[in-house]
Amino acid sequence: MNITKENVDDLNALLKVTVEKSDYQENVDKALADYRKKASIPGFRKGKVPMGIIKKQYGRNVLGDELNRIVSEGLFKYVDEQEFEILGNPLPKNDVPVEGDFDNPDNFVFTYEIGISPKVEVKLSGRNKYEYTKVKVDKKLVDKQLEDLTRRYGKLVSGDKIGEKDMVLGQFVELDEKGEILEGGVMNNSTISMEFIEDEKLKKELIGKKVGDKVVVNPVHVSRGGSDTASMLGIEESQLGSISDKFQLTINDVKVMEPAKLDQELFDKLFGEGEVKSEKEMRDKVKADMVQMFEKDSEKILTRRISNDLIKKTDIQLPDGFLKRWILASQKEPVSMEEIEKDYENYARSLRWQLIQNEIFKNNEMKVEHEEAMNYTKGLLVNQYAQYGMPAPEDEELTKSAQQVLSNQKEAQQIYDMLAEEKLTKYFKETVKLDEKEVDYDEYVKIAQDSNA
Repeated sequence: MNITKENVDDLNALLKVTVEKSDYQENVDKALADYRKKASIPGFRKGKVPMGIIKKQYGRNVLGDELNRIVSEGLFKYVDEQEFEILGNPLPKNDVPVEGDFDNPDNFVFTYEIGISPKVEVKLSGRNKYEYTKVKVDKKLVDKQLEDLTRRYGKLVSGDKIGEKDMVLGQFVELDEKGEILEGGVMNNSTISMEFIEDEKLKKELIGKKVGDKVVVNPVHVSRGGSDTASMLGIEESQLGSISDKFQLTINDVKVMEPAKLDQELFDKLFGEGEVKSEKEMRDKVKADMVQMFEKDSEKILTRRISNDLIKKTDIQLPDGFLKRWILASQKEPVSMEEIEKDYENYARSLRWQLIQNEIFKNNEMKVEHEEAMNYTKGLLVNQYAQYGMPAPEDEELTKSAQQVLSNQKEAQQIYDMLAEEKLTKYFKETVKLDEKEVDYDEYVKIAQDSNA
């Protein structure tokens, strides 16, 4: 077998794959002989069918399968040995017919098209300056975190009237068009959470109501819709379209979240026994934890800013036509070229960023080692045990669990991607000049949500 490359331009080329008869004949003959042994054809004893009939019935398929195997393996080996890199995989050149006769097989010539990966030059140094946005962790933010923590570890007690964050236990009764109880209608006891009610007018109407009060509500407005509404009313979701939108809600009980006290019991639950001994120490610990938490987000924002800038400033030409045809050919589900065209810019942008990352890693001899992935995975598992209040197992068992996680291709890819992003962020922080800017939490959230920030 022989493979030759013909350049179309800097980004596109054709591969001519010549398969000689000697490359495939032996395996084809073996396969046909095996078919002959197993073939069951009327008029002939098993294993005694003439080879001519076997070739006529199975020859083209056997030859096609063998040629496909030889060409695929040859292309893979050829591309792997070249200095240039390709994008996607080689595609059969549909407008160039295969040279060769399947009825009188001899030599065959197959033509494939390839997209060549462009050369990428990343210009990044200490002369580049980027804003590094940090959150101002002030008293207001710490107070809010303390409120959330004390509510999370608090307990539900009965209250006299409904507040904006309370839970309401009540009976739902379906009403007719006149506002009277519908005979044979839906009736069910359930619970609603005031925090999930988005209808502000209804929310104001409910706040202040007491046990025993009745109010008419649309069940959709006091639930999250769909299955949640059906569950609240005790019916099947398929029944929602046939019921009234007016229900009488009788308030049977109001559950108020009584926040946990800022005492030693709470300190020990949150941070471990004796680690924190006063409200001041708790505030300091909460503040430090929040600073650390937001640092990860700040690094992601920085990486996004730099990636946006590099994609914009780095001239990367792609073999667009080839890539669109390759995307179309590689889809598992049927898709039109029109759909490919519609989303191609997003794909091309993602590919350019991938090429930039690869160049940075190559130029700086950065890579993610298997041992790093193992240690990282073990750390993730230890954190999972800690979340459930369980001690981590011995290192041998932990290692086995990590190996099992990494044996899953999808999970392993996610872990390697996370490690690669950490290395990339570290490289950025050490390479460019950072202009630190501190903003309040609300402004920080806006920046974090802005993909162009």
